[in-house]
Amino acid sequence: PSCLGYPLSIFFIIINEFCERFSYYGMRAVLVLYFKYFLQWDDNLSTAIYHTFVALCYLTPILGALVADSWLGKFKTIVSLSIVYTIGQAIMSVSSINDLTDHNRDGSPDNVSLHIALSMVGLILIALGTGGIKPCVSAFGGDQFEDDQEKQRTRFFSIFYLSINAGSLLSTIITPVLRAQECGIHSKQRCYPLAFGVPAALMAVALVVFIVGSRMYKKVQPQGNIMIQVSKCIGFAIKNRFRHRSKEFPKREHWLDWASEKYDKRLIAQTKMVLKVLFLYIPLPMFWALFDQQGSRWTLQATTMDGNFGSIQIQPDQMQTVNPILIIVMVPVVDAVVYPLIKKCKINFTPLRKITVGMFLASLAFVAAALVQVQIDKTLPVFPAAGQSQIKIINLGTHDATVQFEPKLQSVDVMPMMSTGYMTFETSQLRSLNITSGSKTVTEVVKLPGGSRHTLGVKNTATDIAVKLLFDNVTSKPEEGNNLIRFINNLPDAVNVTMGDTSFGILMSLSASNYDLFPGGRKDKIVVIRNSNPCSVTSKAFGFGSAYTIVINRCVGDTLNVTYAEDIPPNTVHMAWQIPQYFILTCAEVVFSVTGLEFSYSQAPSNMKAVLQAGWLLTVAVGNIIVLIVAGASKLSEQWAEYVLFAALLLAVCIIFAVMAYFYTYTDVNEIEAQLDEEEKKQAKKDQDIYEKQSEAVSQM
Repeated sequence: PSCLGYPLSIFFIIINEFCERFSYYGMRAVLVLYFKYFLQWDDNLSTAIYHTFVALCYLTPILGALVADSWLGKFKTIVSLSIVYTIGQAIMSVSSINDLTDHNRDGSPDNVSLHIALSMVGLILIALGTGGIKPCVSAFGGDQFEDDQEKQRTRFFSIFYLSINAGSLLSTIITPVLRAQECGIHSKQRCYPLAFGVPAALMAVALVVFIVGSRMYKKVQPQGNIMIQVSKCIGFAIKNRFRHRSKEFPKREHWLDWASEKYDKRLIAQTKMVLKVLFLYIPLPMFWALFDQQGSRWTLQATTMDGNFGSIQIQPDQMQTVNPILIIVMVPVVDAVVYPLIKKCKINFTPLRKITVGMFLASLAFVAAALVQVQIDKTLPVFPAAGQSQIKIINLGTHDATVQFEPKLQSVDVMPMMSTGYMTFETSQLRSLNITSGSKTVTEVVKLPGGSRHTLGVKNTATDIAVKLLFDNVTSKPEEGNNLIRFINNLPDAVNVTMGDTSFGILMSLSASNYDLFPGGRKDKIVVIRNSNPCSVTSKAFGFGSAYTIVINRCVGDTLNVTYAEDIPPNTVHMAWQIPQYFILTCAEVVFSVTGLEFSYSQAPSNMKAVLQAGWLLTVAVGNIIVLIVAGASKLSEQWAEYVLFAALLLAVCIIFAVMAYFYTYTDVNEIEAQLDEEEKKQAKKDQDIYEKQSEAVSQM
């Protein structure tokens, strides 16, 4: 059955691919934040495991292709591995349910190792599934066409590529929104089970859709795998060359010619063409090492930025959508506008030049990322090292106050109702504080623990100077753009404080509450009840990733007067600053990725496409392994320096590739194939002549 001149079966295949990509990219979008916030891993471990997973997803396709071509056939391979995949997605979803091990209901899992074990099993199954079916689905789609439907087949592959990007675009928008919801049975959490559950459900849909179309598919029997033949041919050539290494054997034109005792000329000629292309692949993994950090380092970078786009609040993991949006726009623009313009300028923009430009652009994108990182670093707070203490002073009184840090370290003046920033001291040196306000002076002996922050509240009262030393138990910037808020009661009597839905309970005079987390970017109503008389005020907007101490000064009638002391500044660098680096990297992808596969296919015979696709996917896997090695070995403490390092490495590789490309001679595959056909015909005619002569001789006897 056909529709619009296409086999009906391919519509099932395209829907299946859309769902599968939605499932994969949706899960991958929130993965690094799941590691960081749910499993509580640090940035480096999260990045490492993320790239290990991506590398696995690109290593398994080679396995999938072998299984499909030599044993199960494409249809059965896709079905059986999709089942594995769906189970993996489901396990992933279960692993992120906080209430699974949260027996004391405090909102964090009691047995984290169980969650880690489950997610690792889930990820391995997903890598097997997604990788195993990757090479089969597109090839299976190609199988559905007859030989005379070349035009439809090409069109199918562009629609297929579009469905991949549509799936990844929608899921990168939707799953982060699901993740940002609050859900849970006993305590409200970020909703990872939903963010992983929706992809799992879509994978199940993909599987069902694919099986429903079963009757219509044209199923080609497994033909044996060309990769195995090529490997055997190469292996035999090397072995044979080694056996005949002494001087008495004549040299052969190409080392692969040593396989001619056992393999036919055509296979050897084709293998030569493939190896010529694979040799050019050697520098390519460096590109993917940079490209795939969008989902790890760049997403972690976005968590320290301000995601407030007016009325819309962008989640850090949603910034990745910039890539598929731009791809959908850029591919047609580059094909229809940019390349023709370059041609008009009489520049011969060969495929290898395009790939070189792609590498250069990706390296540029990381320079842009480093520049953004430098701006972010300026806004990040500096926390005390192990042997240091930090103190800030809040003057709660109506007179100026002067604080002298003894022995003779430093002296500061604080205006009424104002606060200082944090000052850093060596813990061992700071002995006491000398506080003067109005005509009164008081000396406070301090012994601070190292590596901590403190706030000193000072108030000149009618009788003396009240001094309150608070311990600020914040050692890092609040994650995910949340804000930390605490209160100091500067009224003479006890009050009951609530902000939004959060109650801070009863605060005695001159005492402080603990910090509490609030979602970023909103204003909340502060209500203070004093002697059963409520007064309220709407807080200022705290931005994202800040910490504030709010001082309650006056509660008269129903109006409340508060002052704000900024403990940690909010994220001030806007997420929109990531758009340039995404734009440059997407331009790089368009000229690199699309060109790379087209070039490979044009330089090798059609029956070798599987080998080249395997090689291409292998470059992606190796690229992700490079991230592990470089990030692990470089030991750079500054993130911007790591970006610059990657940019420099890719630039070096880009130059090497440009030299290799300069010496590369393009192959005309059809010409070589025609030559082989011609030689085979001649050989056949020769054999025929010999056979005829022999039979003549026999008949004359």
